[in-house]
Order: sequence, then structure tokens, then C-alpha cells
Amino acid sequence: MTEKLHKVLARTGLGSRRQVEKWIAEGRVTVDGKVAETGSRIIGREAVEFDRRPVALPPPAPRRVLIYHKPVGEICTRSDPRHRISVFSRLPPLREGRWVGVGRLDLNTSGLLLFTTDGELADRLMHPSSGIEREYLVRVQGRVSSSDIRRLLGGVTLDGVKLQFHALEELPKSSGSNRWYRVIVREGRYREVRRLWQQIGARVNRLQRIRFGPLRLPKNLVPGNWQEARPAERDRLYQAAGLAPAAHRARA
Repeated sequence: MTEKLHKVLARTGLGSRRQVEKWIAEGRVTVDGKVAETGSRIIGREAVEFDRRPVALPPPAPRRVLIYHKPVGEICTRSDPRHRISVFSRLPPLREGRWVGVGRLDLNTSGLLLFTTDGELADRLMHPSSGIEREYLVRVQGRVSSSDIRRLLGGVTLDGVKLQFHALEELPKSSGSNRWYRVIVREGRYREVRRLWQQIGARVNRLQRIRFGPLRLPKNLVPGNWQEARPAERDRLYQAAGLAPAAHRARA
């Protein structure tokens, strides 16, 4: 994970961000012996000098992961002209950096949302090529035949993109015209679960995400609340993303 050079230097107490940017533009800052440019980014292991004097860089901020239970009715953007409640308003404040959401859930979908301070982790987890599984409980209204299920598992092309369930299982609590299913997708495209069911004429009237990769929604986590991922949970998430564990990255 990289960070803008002027922000890192400002945290050392060298000067304000604006002042440090001015010094960088004047050529007074070097990184690994080369004159830095405006907008330069660093990892934090580089040798940085100001006016030929070494600058001790601050330790990297800890990598954190939050598990949040999103209720129906909350939006996943930071602000909204209609003044609806944002999931970000529920999260704990940070002294530095900001929370990055790992994907989104639409207004009428509840369940597991992950947030992290590590932008690279979020990018890796959200990229379609990662193949990270997302598991949902879904209640649909309408008749679903065995041929419909084969179609959903085989894939449906929408807007030039093939969408499919990688697992689909009807649950015992189904009754009447409503049927409950457990489904798994691997790409997390926009409204993918709802759009797939629409292709067979079934209407989704309840949708909840219960798992993202190796992390499940805790049964005791009340909607609207969050909890910090345990170190072992966080490490499993980094492993799923193909990254070194968070503790190792913080020390690097």
C-alpha cells in the first residue's frame, strides 16, 4: 500500500502538507537518492531526505478490518442528497486515513459488509479476477423449476457479461409461494443476485449476505453494529486476497 509523499512527511512534523508540497516542487526532497516529484507516492521503506538531511518516517498505520451488519434502508455511499443513513456514519472515527468499503450492498439488502483501512486489500478483494465467494440467503417469490436452477447455475449473459450462481441450494424453511435459497457468487457485480433471479421470472423479496470470502456474519452481531475482525480472521482475508498478513505488512 502506497501513500502520497507529502502526507507522510507532514506526519513527521516537518511542515504542513501544503508547505511540504512546495518543498517537493522546489526539488528539496529526495527519495532513494532521486529528486521527488509532486504527487510522488512511497511505501514507507524508502530513504527520504530533506535538504540532504535524512527524515525518519513514521511507522505505517495499522491495517484494520471491520465486520459490519448492514440493516435494510442504509446506503453504502458517504453522503446522500436525500439524507438517508449511510453505513459510514456507523463506523468508529479514525485519527488518520479513512475506512474503505469492500464492495456494496443495495438499499434493500442486509448483511455482511467489510471495511478496511488498507486500500490495496479492498482493491484485491473486490476485483472480479479474485474469485472471492460471496454467500447470500435469498427469499424469492415465484415458481422455480429444475430447469430454472440449471440455467442459473449454467450462466446467463446480461449486457455482454456472463452471470451465474456457483452454488444454489433450496433451504428447508421454504413455505407457500416463498422459497428460501442459499446462493454463492464469485464476482459481486452490481445487483447480480437480484438480476439473475429476475431472468427466470422470480422476484426477490429478501436478500442477506452472510459470508464474504473466509469471513461470516457473526450470529450475535446486531444490525447497525460492527466489530473488529480478530487477527486470525484478518489474516485469512489477506490470504484470500493473495497478500501477506496485515501484521507482516505493517512491519515491512
